[in-house]
Amino acid sequence: MRVELDVQDLFYELSPTAATNFGENDVRVAPKTWENWFSQWLENLQPDLPLAPSYEIGLRLTDDTEIQSLNAQYRHQNKPTDVLAFAALEVDCPQSPEMATAPLYLGDIVVSVNTAQHQAQQQGHSLPTELAWLASHGLLHLLGWDHPNEEELRKMLKQQVKLLETIGIDIDIEY
Repeated sequence: MRVELDVQDLFYELSPTAATNFGENDVRVAPKTWENWFSQWLENLQPDLPLAPSYEIGLRLTDDTEIQSLNAQYRHQNKPTDVLAFAALEVDCPQSPEMATAPLYLGDIVVSVNTAQHQAQQQGHSLPTELAWLASHGLLHLLGWDHPNEEELRKMLKQQVKLLETIGIDIDIEY
């Protein structure tokens, strides 16, 4: 599965001391690793994908300040959150012949590394595991998944666990 992933790691650009705070324990996920993860996830989700020769996704790693601003602007919730997804396609979007020849832009995922760090500590797993968890959640939102109720949330969490398993991450989440 071909995916063109635009990774913007603004967390480290916005917070120059962030990299030094990790020191030898730098746990950043390399852009190539992100690309491999998204390729495997899209391969796994193939039956749910609109037909396209390849897919484009934006992934922005940022801090609580920026994600709070985005959350206030787009969701009218003036507080930080862990992940936001901005889908480019409507669910059940009609396909034209031209769409089958160009990469299909699915949308953008924004993750707060600050919140991910806090949640990783609470859950007792690594930051890369939490980042993968949040990115997979964002990807499902780009593909039309939602969790308006407990049943839909359980389905989405189960799918996230499956996606993480495809990249070799076992996560113990109650759902």
